[in-house]
Amino acid sequence: MISIVKDLAAEALFVSSIQPSECPSRKTVEQAVTAMLLLHGSDGCAAEVATEFGDHPEVAVRRMHWVNEELTGVVAPTPVLT
Repeated sequence: MISIVKDLAAEALFVSSIQPSECPSRKTVEQAVTAMLLLHGSDGCAAEVATEFGDHPEVAVRRMHWVNEELTGVVAPTPVLT
């Protein structure tokens, strides 16, 4: 389940206007992911990502690498206390 959420968040952050040079805060990343999912929906985000990988694969690979690094601390499993 966590991997599905992370995949959705990655696609949403990928299509956002946030740039790596901005060094966004966790809150900024979370807001961007939410905004893009509300704007495009999960299918729309996935379609935008696919388009970018088709049109500009070299840039898209670098951006997705950055996206995954940004999400490492944001979308992570929370330990369950029992």
